Formats: sequence, C-alpha cells, structure tokens
Amino acid sequence: MTSSEYPVVLTVEGAAGGSSASDAEIVDSNVAVVNSMYQELLGPEEIAPNALRSYFVDFYLTQSLGGGFAQYVFTAPDREELDAYIREGLEGMGAAGHVDLFDRTAEAFDALSEEEADIYLDGEADASEVDEAGELPERVQALEDLDAEFESLLETEDIVALNAAWLRGQEGLLVLNDDELTAHIAKRVAALPDLEERRAEAEEEALGNAPEFEVIIRELCDIAGYGLQKITMGDPNYNHNGETVLAWRFSTDHGDFLMIEDDDEAFMLNPETREIVAAVEFEELDADVDEDLVEA
Repeated sequence: MTSSEYPVVLTVEGAAGGSSASDAEIVDSNVAVVNSMYQELLGPEEIAPNALRSYFVDFYLTQSLGGGFAQYVFTAPDREELDAYIREGLEGMGAAGHVDLFDRTAEAFDALSEEEADIYLDGEADASEVDEAGELPERVQALEDLDAEFESLLETEDIVALNAAWLRGQEGLLVLNDDELTAHIAKRVAALPDLEERRAEAEEEALGNAPEFEVIIRELCDIAGYGLQKITMGDPNYNHNGETVLAWRFSTDHGDFLMIEDDDEAFMLNPETREIVAAVEFEELDADVDEDLVEA
C-alpha cells in the first residue's frame, strides 16, 4: 500500500459530520494521530500525505503565531521538505492568501544576508545594527512587516477553520476511538518488513544523535515521571527572572512545560506557576547518557 492509499485518521466525535467537534479539535486530532504514528515508527511513506500536509500547516501556524516566520525557521528541522508540505497543504485547503504570503515571506528570508538573517532571527537589534533613525535594515523590516501581515490575514482567512474543513472532507476519512486507533496503528506497524531494523535505528538515534535539548528534556521527564509527547518549539525570547533566555516548550501526559538551561543545570518549569518540576545537573546528565550508550 502506498502512502496515498492510507486514509486520514481522526479520533474526535463528529469528525465525519455534525457539530460535536470544534475546528481546533479536528486539527489537534490529526496532529495527535500523526504524532502517534511517528512514535510507533511509521514513516512519512506510511502516513496519508494530506494528514502530513495538515500537520505541518498547523506547525507553521503555531510557530508563526509564537514568533513570526523567524520562529518557524528556527524550529523547522528541514525547511525544504516542510516548505513543500505547507505550500501543498495551504493550497489544498483553499488558503490562497496564505500561499501567496508564505511564498513572499520565504523568498524574502532566503534573500537576507547572513548578518540580516541573524538580526531577524534574534528578534531584536542592538545599536550597531540600526541606522541613525533607529530603524532596522530595510530587508529585515520588510520581514517584520510580512509577519504583521500574517496575523492580519488570519482575520479574513482562518487557517484553523480551513484546515478543519479540509480534514472533514477527506475521501475515505477514518474516524476511530482511542482503542481502535491503537489497534489500527499496531496493525500497520506489524506489517512493516523492516520493523526490527527501525527499532534498532530509533534506539541508536535517540541515544547518540538526539540534539542536546531533546536529551535534556527526556531526562527531565524521566526524573518527573512524566511521558514526553511532543517538543513543540524553541522560544529564544523567553523572560526568566528578568532575563531573556532560550526556552524549549514541550507537552507531556501531565500537561505542557518549559525547559531552560543555567550554567550547570537544566530545569523543567510549569509555564503557568513557574514552579520547578524537575532539575538535572549537566555532569549527572552526561554520566547517564554515557551509561545508556554502554548498555546499548
């Protein structure tokens, strides 16, 4: 079976019609299903293409609302691949204005010099990077204006509503409850001819090739006794105790949390209360990772 033959799968009541599920619930359901499939080692070729397009359009929306196109660039693991999914998804759901804006914004960013890109991605400029009138370089300001245009466009072309309507209208849409979804994914996984190879590769990658922030987040979740579900984005401008720091946002089976790093420690914070849920020293973390690699 090719990826185009797999159905889009949702798990919310009323997804196939009726008014039980909101637009946001429909989109979130697709995101959760795709995440579950990835976690169980299904690859893009075993997931419905339109499910992936919807998934990455939502990723783009989340990042853009959180920090503009800069945040999308900052968090996208492979822009070439994701840009294609996003363009195709926006086109499929009829978001013509957003397709045009995405293309103009991507083109504008790719035309920046290295210095201009650094200014834009940093989110602010120091005195040496602005002109005598205190203004940003022209091409950086143009991107800031495009970010403002994105939020304005949402008022007339709601991506969430368009995404949800598109998902509801998918041919062969499959609506399952949680148990049925688990069985559905298990059946697909069991049919993989290279399942054991994928498991071995996933374990090796998780231990040896994961980015440092992911290793830290996983360790903090283990300490807290929570199950990591998704690392949603990096926020380079998070205010912590009056200082601007890089914070990684992630979701668990106990809710959403933040990870920030100090000189020799990393902390897992509740974003609402700022309570420290777990902490790990880097020396301790390095020892745990080395031990895991030896055992593997």
